[in-house]
Amino acid sequence: MNIVDSSCWLEYLSGSEVGEAISKIIEDTGNLLVPSIILYEVFKKLLLEKDEDVALFIIAQLRQGKVIGLDEDLSIFAARIGKENNLALADSIIYATALKYNCILYTQDKHFKNLSGVKFFTKK
Repeated sequence: MNIVDSSCWLEYLSGSEVGEAISKIIEDTGNLLVPSIILYEVFKKLLLEKDEDVALFIIAQLRQGKVIGLDEDLSIFAARIGKENNLALADSIIYATALKYNCILYTQDKHFKNLSGVKFFTKK
């Protein structure tokens, strides 16, 4: 299973080199998990830079993967993971989701760079 972090979703949507590199991961929706916090991050960014119609259209694409909501157990696990790895709230939730569901996390976020199970792409 795979999780694509918000940074890589935005690269994919822009058609960048990194976006091309992860396109097969994103398009394999049967193996794609989407933490609900990523819906928030991508939607907000698109609202700021584009408009609501574009944002809703893109969110429909993210929802083709299996969306994972934040429940009580994942919240507690994320808090522990965040403390252990010095991660901010959203990053804690994303990484905890990746660990809980045994996913590879694809990202450009430097906070994840040296963590287990992460495929890191350098920002260009």
